[in-house]
Amino acid sequence: MPGSIYEFAQIPRVAPADARSRAPRGRRPRDTGKPPSIGVIYNPRSHRNLGADFDCGVSPQVYIAQPQARAQLPLALAEMAERGVDLLVINGGDGTVRDVLTCGQAIFGDDWPAIAVLPKGKTNALTVDLGVPDDWTLQAAIEALDHGGRVWRRPLSVAPAGSAPGEPAGRALGFVLGAGAFTKATQAGQSAHKLGAFNSVVVAVTGIWALLQSLFAGRSNPWRRGARMRIGLGANGVPMAHSGHGDPAMRQLLFASTLERLPAGIKAFGTLKSGLKLVAIDQIPRRTTALIPLALMGRLKGPLRDRGIHQLAATQFSLSIEEPFILDGEAFPAGDYRIEQGPELAFVTP
Repeated sequence: MPGSIYEFAQIPRVAPADARSRAPRGRRPRDTGKPPSIGVIYNPRSHRNLGADFDCGVSPQVYIAQPQARAQLPLALAEMAERGVDLLVINGGDGTVRDVLTCGQAIFGDDWPAIAVLPKGKTNALTVDLGVPDDWTLQAAIEALDHGGRVWRRPLSVAPAGSAPGEPAGRALGFVLGAGAFTKATQAGQSAHKLGAFNSVVVAVTGIWALLQSLFAGRSNPWRRGARMRIGLGANGVPMAHSGHGDPAMRQLLFASTLERLPAGIKAFGTLKSGLKLVAIDQIPRRTTALIPLALMGRLKGPLRDRGIHQLAATQFSLSIEEPFILDGEAFPAGDYRIEQGPELAFVTP
């Protein structure tokens, strides 16, 4: 986890001059015979980017931007919108995707181009869900625009409580949100990265470590203590039920996502697949903790809620939390938030 906290006040704003108006583009017809217009956001700091990903011999209409900071993203995306790109290629990991979607929402609104993601980061949960191979290239993504598939996903929209619904300013878009032990797991994942573990391997390594901590540590251990939080379901903020295990003001873990396939084959949401899903774990006893691997593989039967494991879908939920939480690998500050679904996006797949 980065040492700094992602402050909502620091989300780059789009000046009116940058958010150039344009008519809706609609969807590009396939097999037009005309080369598509391609925009590439290339993150040179992503783990697997070595500066050699620009080989593109078939389509000459490729515009590549290499913003060095988040503040430069809105201008790069506004220029791509003005060009009317048919395909927006995000070359980076989950954090790069989060930043592009967050900065692009005020520019594209509900009229995003098709998006392709090249899995170049330390974590690439989105591309696991999309079924994109690790060695997917820019040229292959361009060819897939006309000859590949489409997967539609809506990212999580995270906004401070009280902000206007749907207002782009001050909200972040991403695909994986977690708190409590999830925050500790993200920190452990950073250590695993330094040892050479990435993607699903990181999930396995940190998962085993978290399980051991929860099994053998005391209640005061951060892995078992979790975080003090309140979760309200739906537009009316109905309080989430509690099993009675541990402190009702605490949750050992919170995990939410709109992805349908998770790394390492994890089935954190049980049989739930589409839409906004979340799992919350109370301060469960050790004997229930030992069953967590079975729950993650979808093999634990019976009423999980009575055991302190809550799996559900929601149109939206509110979160009041007293510790930082994680959105796509980066820490966000404690506070009061509204989490719902963002715009529906079309992702190009092989």
